Amino acid sequence: MPVQTSLARELLLLLLLATCWGSAYTFIKVGIETIPPVTLIAARTFLAGALLLAILRLRGLRMPSDKAVWGRFLVQACLNSAVPFTLIAWAEQSVDAGLAVILNSLTPVVTFLITALVTRHEAVSSRKLMGVAAGLTGASLIIGVGALDGLGRDVVAQLAVVAATVCYACAAIYGKNFKGLDPMMPAAGSLVCGAVLLFPASLVLDHPWTLSPSLPSLAALVALSVFSTSLAFVIYFRLVQTLGSVATTSQAYLRVPIGVAIGAIFLGERLSLTAWIGLAFVMIGVIAMTLPSRRIA
Repeated sequence: MPVQTSLARELLLLLLLATCWGSAYTFIKVGIETIPPVTLIAARTFLAGALLLAILRLRGLRMPSDKAVWGRFLVQACLNSAVPFTLIAWAEQSVDAGLAVILNSLTPVVTFLITALVTRHEAVSSRKLMGVAAGLTGASLIIGVGALDGLGRDVVAQLAVVAATVCYACAAIYGKNFKGLDPMMPAAGSLVCGAVLLFPASLVLDHPWTLSPSLPSLAALVALSVFSTSLAFVIYFRLVQTLGSVATTSQAYLRVPIGVAIGAIFLGERLSLTAWIGLAFVMIGVIAMTLPSRRIA
C-alpha cells in the first residue's frame, strides 16, 4: 500500500465503512430471530474469515506464519470481533437496533480519551477534540430525545453494548500493530481466530445441529458476513494505517445520518430542521477528526 494516498478516497472508504457497520445492527436483529447470538457470530466470523482467506489465495498472498503475529491476530479478534460482536448480538435480544447504534456512536469519544490519556500513539490536537465534540453533538441532534426512550430499561444489555464500544476503541488503537501487512491479512487472521474462539462455545451453549433457522435469518447472516464483516474489516485495517485510530472511529458518527438517510429514501421519512443541523455538526466533526496535519497528496 503506497504511503501517499488520496484523502478523498480515504474519506469515501470511511463512508463505505460506516455504511457496512451501520447496516450490521439490522442484520443482527433479523439474524437472532432464529439463530442464537453466539452461533450467529461464530458463523459470521467463520464465513467472513473463510471468504478473505480464499481471496488472499486467489491474489497469490500467503498468511504470516510467525506465531507472534498470530498472537496479535488473537488479541485483535477479542477486541474487534469475538467479544464485541457477541455482546451486541446478545444485547439486541432486548435492545433496539437503533439504540445499539446510538450507544456505539461513543466509540470516537472513548478512542480519543484512551489516546490522549494512556497510549499517546498519535497526535491528539485541539482540532480532533473539537471534531469529537461536534460529532457527538450532531449525533445527539439527529437521534433526538425520543430515540433514547428505551435507555435504562434493559441496563445490563445496554452496558453490554457500551462494553463493546470500549472494545472497538481499543481495537482501533491496537490495529496500528499491523502496519506493513496487507489490510486483508489482519482482517482474515483476526476473524479466523474469532471463529476458533466462538465455535466451541456455540457447540456447548446452542447445539447448532438442533436449530431451524429461517430464510430471512440465513440471508441476514450472509449479508452480515460478506458486507458488514469481510468488506468492512479490509477497509477498517487500511484506514487505521492511513487515517489513524481516532479518525477511523469517526465512522461511528457517520452511521447515524446514514441510518436517517436510509429511512428518508426507502421509508419516506422526513428530516426535521434539528436533524439537518445535526448532520452539519456530524460532517464538521468527521472532517476535523480526519483532516491530516500535513496534506495527503
